[in-house]
Amino acid sequence: MSATDGPVPKGKGPGTPTAGTRRRRKPASETRGEIIHTAEALFRERGYGAVAIADIAAELGMSPANVFKHFHSKANLVDAITLRHIETAVERFAAIGTDGPAPVQLHHIVKTLMEAHLRDLQQNPYLFEMILLTANADLQCGNRYREMMVERFERVIEQGCRDGCYTVSDVPRAARSTFFALGSVLHPVMIAHEHPDKLATRCDEIVDLINAALQGGLAK
Repeated sequence: MSATDGPVPKGKGPGTPTAGTRRRRKPASETRGEIIHTAEALFRERGYGAVAIADIAAELGMSPANVFKHFHSKANLVDAITLRHIETAVERFAAIGTDGPAPVQLHHIVKTLMEAHLRDLQQNPYLFEMILLTANADLQCGNRYREMMVERFERVIEQGCRDGCYTVSDVPRAARSTFFALGSVLHPVMIAHEHPDKLATRCDEIVDLINAALQGGLAK
């Protein structure tokens, strides 16, 4: 420092905002996205049960109150994280081929989704933990998943009725019944600890039963 230089005034060092500048205020959607991303990374690394809202806030350099402002509980965070995965599943779901008669399509859809769920559970076990620990919560993600599945089953059943493969008087009801009947091969809690070979056999048997019902008098 030269003789003419004086000490740097407190708070006026390099990079310090001047009186006329303000820290950029992030949109709420951007902050929510950062919270979701950070929470998922911590859940993946440590496990859902070992991570508190305070841990997420500390990782982001914000107060727990700020996290709670956007997500009222850990269950709300699970809902948001799972919804993102469901949206990915929607894209994957849409890519499943729809060639062939309706009974063949139904079997292909169910088998493909079951195998995809099994891969997700193996690669992202924290997802299973989150779903298991929040199973009793009424989360939006569960409703969205059910809507997505029922809509797809409705399209298959409608095609089957047009082609003469199925005899169904109430397509929405038949689609909902199909969804619930397939819970033992499509719900993560039901398939998490089952052997893949047993699940494959169960899948074939349940889809065969559903197809028989949609083709015959049980569906009237």
